[in-house]
Amino acid sequence: MSQLSLPTLMAFLIYVGIVLGIGFYAYARTRNSGDYFLGGRQLSPTVSAISAGASDMSGWVLLGLPGYAYLAGLEAAWISIGLVIGVAANWLLMAKRLRIYSAQLDDAVTLPAYLQRRFVDPSPWLKSIASVSILLFFLFYVGSGLIAGGKLFNEVFGFDYRIAVVVSVGLILLYTLFGGFLAVSWTDVFQGILMLLALLAVPLLVIDQSGGAGQFAASIDSLNPHLLNMFTSAEGEALTLMTIVSTMAWGLGYFGQPHILARFKAMRSPEDTSRAASIGVSWALLCYALAILVGLCGIAILDAPLEDPEKVFIALTSLIFHPLIAGVLLAAILAAIMSTVDSQLLVCSASLAEDLYPLITGKTLGAERRLRVARFAVVALALLATGLAMNPDSKVLDVVSYAWAGLGASLGPAILLSLYWRGMTAQGALAGVLTGGLSVIVWSRLDGGLFDLYALLPGFVLALIAIVVVSFLSRKGLDSRVAEQFERMLAQR
Repeated sequence: MSQLSLPTLMAFLIYVGIVLGIGFYAYARTRNSGDYFLGGRQLSPTVSAISAGASDMSGWVLLGLPGYAYLAGLEAAWISIGLVIGVAANWLLMAKRLRIYSAQLDDAVTLPAYLQRRFVDPSPWLKSIASVSILLFFLFYVGSGLIAGGKLFNEVFGFDYRIAVVVSVGLILLYTLFGGFLAVSWTDVFQGILMLLALLAVPLLVIDQSGGAGQFAASIDSLNPHLLNMFTSAEGEALTLMTIVSTMAWGLGYFGQPHILARFKAMRSPEDTSRAASIGVSWALLCYALAILVGLCGIAILDAPLEDPEKVFIALTSLIFHPLIAGVLLAAILAAIMSTVDSQLLVCSASLAEDLYPLITGKTLGAERRLRVARFAVVALALLATGLAMNPDSKVLDVVSYAWAGLGASLGPAILLSLYWRGMTAQGALAGVLTGGLSVIVWSRLDGGLFDLYALLPGFVLALIAIVVVSFLSRKGLDSRVAEQFERMLAQR
């Protein structure tokens, strides 16, 4: 092991020790499936906000987004703008109502259970299709995190990529398996702060070494002035309206991300949402802006073009920091990966244990049995995602974009409208989930012309249309209990 890697390894081990310590402490506090999946609905606004942000910003914020900015310059800002708007809309439109309604609906832990109870749906279809959608797209999402972990350990320690993926999933399983939602949320706060410090440290030092912000911008401008123009591509071509709309459409995905919405449901009080929203939006704005700045730093000071642009953060930290400090900052990538993958595994296991398993077996599970099934599901899903992540040529941003679109389009419109529209029916919700998910699957396989539009946008719009049309067509069969239940929930709000 080189002189560089030994201090780096020490920093990694310290980080891993802290995370595992939090996980085992949370294990002692986890007594039933409600604690395991939602932490007993006792998260403070600060923990809720930072945990939601950290679980959202997977390895792609330290690998994929800086890599995009390294190649395209400020064109990448459009994604960040769309995402920040999405974060704000998600907190303002979803958080409070989802916290209240999910608690009132017999303490619905999962989104499929919430939808089934919201519409008093006696059939298994809405609950099971929503669960399958979560499992399908989350497998790709978890896979993207493991791809990022493989790249990290491969670059820093020289591990074989496939061995590096296995190491990543092993670390994540250790504390997710035992501590559940409390471990995930508490470690997310620690990991989120580490991510923010890492994103802040690299640009500050690079800009200082460049002689200030003016000299920093001038160095990029001398290489390619188009990189500092957010309305042109790196080649100097004006960005089309389709390109701008497509990149900003990423923000729509927030309405359907179960691992983020879980933080809303887990807050200790609906009244905490305003404070949490302020923290969450500010945190997201800062992190996304700094991630793009990291990519620009790579343009400014890296002499040779990187073979893999998504390793620009790794290259910068190794170049400009002492190995021990570099190890701490590189641990932030592991933090970003773990803070998202753990949340996603937990959501998937909840959907399996709480929704699909009882439907498949026809058995009602006790609290202890559900907890055992959930932990088994975490391991099984992690192994499946590991198989998807075994291609070393995979790009983190590409895999994330597919999973993000699938979840956003299939679940987002159904959850959003269910919180506001009295006349929505179970049939409409099912149509929305199916239409949104299938639209993304099909659209992503086509290209050219209109099909170059990010699949999330057409999928989201088509799902909204399907919900409205099918709900109107099925209104005659609307159970009066659904309308009465919704009125009661509105009164509590």
